[in-house]
Amino acid sequence: MSALHDGEQFLIEKYSLAQIPAFNLIDTSYAEVQTGQILAIGSSEFEQQPPLPAVPMELANILWELRVAQTRQTPWEGRSLLTQGFTLDNVNTLLTARDFDIVHLATHAVFKPGAPDHSYVQLWDIQLGLDQIRSFQWQQPPNLMVLSACETAVGDSEAELGFAGVALQSGAKSAVASLWDVSDVGTMALMSEFYQQLTAMPTKAEALQQAQLKLLRGDVHMEANHLKLSRGDILLPTDLDNNENLSHPSYWAGFTILSSPW
Repeated sequence: MSALHDGEQFLIEKYSLAQIPAFNLIDTSYAEVQTGQILAIGSSEFEQQPPLPAVPMELANILWELRVAQTRQTPWEGRSLLTQGFTLDNVNTLLTARDFDIVHLATHAVFKPGAPDHSYVQLWDIQLGLDQIRSFQWQQPPNLMVLSACETAVGDSEAELGFAGVALQSGAKSAVASLWDVSDVGTMALMSEFYQQLTAMPTKAEALQQAQLKLLRGDVHMEANHLKLSRGDILLPTDLDNNENLSHPSYWAGFTILSSPW
């Protein structure tokens, strides 16, 4: 939807957008994203899938963005699990020990129509099937779950909204998920800017809109071996492709807010 164009501008340049399955099934109350706890988890290496070298920087960036936010008197607290530590047992150990306001997951995901066990999110030790997402043992469902992987908002008649739909059914108030195979570097750039905007914008949908606009308008871009963000430059590892044109809709339009935009 955000990439719809009227001949003069994209829809995202006019509105912040969200996909709401049904108003009677969501929490319509407005609550500002408050200082709290974030769990950032993911993997950059896999035995049978291509690596995602931008994931470590993505997780580090989002934790940094929240911890240094100047709009809160009390800083965010975050925990992270990366690559070999990104196991189902380790995730559930953290989820049962404390409540997390945001759960951010960066890895591979595959959605295939049909039986739920055909689709999965890749953890370090297992492929977590669509029908197993509910095995996350959180005490309190998060305010926001970010599924930073490919096709996590894609579904069919047997699994509406795919992985994001399951996350919402498990109690998450809102989910950010993707509609197609997203770029590793582009996703890292978008997510880094999204968390910067999340500390400043009144709603999650507006935070995603502003992050998408930053990529579209070239305010967030690659230059030499640096990523230019609102907060300044970040030096990129040498193994990351720094020649991608992040203003193209394929980089910023794939992610969407599902359920509550607030």
